[in-house]
Amino acid sequence: MQLSDYKISTKLVSAFTAVALIGAVIGTVAIGNMKRINDADTALYERELLGLSLTKEANVRRLQAVVAVRDAILATDAAERERAIGLMNESRKQTNDLLEQAGKLYTSDKGKAGLATLRSQWEKDQQVAQEMIKRISVTELAGSNEAIKFVKSDLTPQGSLVDQTLTALTRLKEEEAKTLSDDNDSLYQSSRNTTVVLIVLGVMAGVGLGLGISRHVTAPLARAMEGAQRMSEGDMTVVLQAEGRDETAQLVQALEAMRRRLQEIVTHVRDNSESVATGAGEIAQGNADLSQRTEEQASALEETAATMDELGSTVRNNADNAKQANQLALGASQIATRGGDVVGEVVETMRGINDSSKKIADIISVIDGIAFQTNILALNAAVEAARAGEQGRGFAVVASEVRNLAQRSADAAKEIKTLISASVERVEQGTVLVDRAGTTMTEIVGAIKRVSDIVGEISAASSEQSSGIAQVGEAVTQMDKVTQQNAALVEESAAAAESLRLQAAQLVQAVAVFKLR
Repeated sequence: MQLSDYKISTKLVSAFTAVALIGAVIGTVAIGNMKRINDADTALYERELLGLSLTKEANVRRLQAVVAVRDAILATDAAERERAIGLMNESRKQTNDLLEQAGKLYTSDKGKAGLATLRSQWEKDQQVAQEMIKRISVTELAGSNEAIKFVKSDLTPQGSLVDQTLTALTRLKEEEAKTLSDDNDSLYQSSRNTTVVLIVLGVMAGVGLGLGISRHVTAPLARAMEGAQRMSEGDMTVVLQAEGRDETAQLVQALEAMRRRLQEIVTHVRDNSESVATGAGEIAQGNADLSQRTEEQASALEETAATMDELGSTVRNNADNAKQANQLALGASQIATRGGDVVGEVVETMRGINDSSKKIADIISVIDGIAFQTNILALNAAVEAARAGEQGRGFAVVASEVRNLAQRSADAAKEIKTLISASVERVEQGTVLVDRAGTTMTEIVGAIKRVSDIVGEISAASSEQSSGIAQVGEAVTQMDKVTQQNAALVEESAAAAESLRLQAAQLVQAVAVFKLR
């Protein structure tokens, strides 16, 4: 595994543990070296300096014993001699004890050899001294020339040998102490150098670990910061690559996942906003066309309403004429003598009715065409409302109502057309009858009853026609109101579509800052 695969906490703990171990090693080595120096100092004191001190002290006691021997030889009475002999014995005993203690501190071969020589010489010196004391006590040599001669010939040379050996041992101890001191100095320098090297290595290792961990932590963070900065500027093409499996790598992976998801969202929003903008433009254009057609329909409905008013007047006139014809038919039996004139008038009246009926039929055809156009426009409005979606639902309801009214107008027009056709047929029949009446006046009286009935039917048909036309007029008026409402709704829909188009354009402009490819 690479270093980047470990967690940051693991890296930090490992680094500090390594630094702590290095410090522990440095401390352990330093403590070990200090112990060695301390042991060397202890050896310098307990073995060399103490041995040197004991050797010199033994030499001092030996010299005191020599002085005591001299005092014993030179004593003038027995008491003085005994005191000197006692001091000599005490000094020699102390010398023996000191040499015994110092002998344990001579560990080198040279020291052991010198110590053996010293013991031999010291025993011989003690024997000479004892012999001297014995002779002084027995022969009364105190203060005599023979005693002095004995001291010079035996005691002094032997003491000189002991003194030389002690001096040699003292110098040996001094040399060994100097050697041990030099060794201690070398040990100190070696320990110091080792400690300095370990400290330098520890510092280098700590700095190396710190730089390594810092590089593995800060480098991914720097890449993540750069990627986040570019994403904040709208650049979604940046790819964040993570190395390893530590926390910084996991952070980079999370940022990369967020970038991909944000890129998908922005792409989807951009595509949808462009589609919404296109749809809004189409809706606005469709609403403009629908508004124009609605205005045209309103104008046509106004003209239709005016025509229906004229048609109503004509139908009312026809009804009045039919009533008059009925009255004339009732009085025809009384004015048979004037039948020819009346028949002529009836012929002219029937021709006028025929012409009016044809005009009514033409007007009804126009109404039927208007109803058909209204139905087509209502169907187109329903299609446009369906394309508008939720916002066109109310408009679709209005379009459906307009379509129903157009259908009702068409049905009413068909009924009126049927009635007019029947009326025309009846008028034609009346014309035939009147023609026959004109040629055969003898049949007029018998036919008056039939003419009266026909005129009554015409009157009833005219009344029904007048009522139907009134209904058509009301329907046309209602269609005109609905058309006006439709025009208002179309204007509102156009305004809403324009607002939607502007908002879609703003949305497209807002997402245009993102760089996706």
